[in-house]
Amino acid sequence: MPSKRLAALGALAILPVFAQVQNSQNAQDTTEKIARHQHGPIRDLKNHFDGTSTSSNWSGYAVLGSSFNAAAASWIVPASTCSSGNQYASFWVGLDGYSSSTVEQTGTDSDCVGKNPSYYAWYEFYPHPSFEITSLSIKPGDVMEATVVYKGGAFTVTIVDKTTGKAFRKSSTVSGAKRSSAEWIAEAPCCTAGGGILPLADYGTVLFGLDSTGATSTNFAFDSTTKGPIGAFPTIEQITMAKSGVMESVPSELSNDGTSFSVTWFAQ
Repeated sequence: MPSKRLAALGALAILPVFAQVQNSQNAQDTTEKIARHQHGPIRDLKNHFDGTSTSSNWSGYAVLGSSFNAAAASWIVPASTCSSGNQYASFWVGLDGYSSSTVEQTGTDSDCVGKNPSYYAWYEFYPHPSFEITSLSIKPGDVMEATVVYKGGAFTVTIVDKTTGKAFRKSSTVSGAKRSSAEWIAEAPCCTAGGGILPLADYGTVLFGLDSTGATSTNFAFDSTTKGPIGAFPTIEQITMAKSGVMESVPSELSNDGTSFSVTWFAQ
């Protein structure tokens, strides 16, 4: 159970990062196209009722609550190792999708188009399509910061490439959004011709949070009762991606301050 001191520190620290990212003078609401695939709610969720769960498409962390107003993240874009065939790996921060049917999210992909790696940023207000952000040029090693904020009946996603100084922002309403969870996720996106999960690209290890990115007040969220890092929330789910009993993508434990973790590729 997180300490009151940790939660209090989070409440003081989280507000500046949201203001800083949302007010970025480099943010642009331009240059986008429909992405090649979609990112949706968690699939095949098996909750083990011990703070851990498994899924066929998500790995990372989720916190549960009510009336979430914001989530923030930072991560380092991992390099994909490509041999043959098209494979995909997505990294994002979002609201909803763990216990509801919408997801408001933004992130980056480290994909494989045959033997060639492909990197780009995107946003999605699921069930609407995913859009690639063509104004951001993403490379392995780039430090990303992103937020999802709910205010005045609309969600605003902002993603900033701190390495290049470029940013993008987009707002939308989302019908039926429950605002019941916040997430920091490595995902195998959708969809095959039959609507299934796409093959997961070998992304090695993706690093989320302050300990790796140096970005303060990230991997934070706030809802109706709690403001702070992942570790400050009373209900935290550590999610492992697995299919047919085979672990594909596995998160580390949270850092001692509750802000940081990694996710490692194990198998496709």
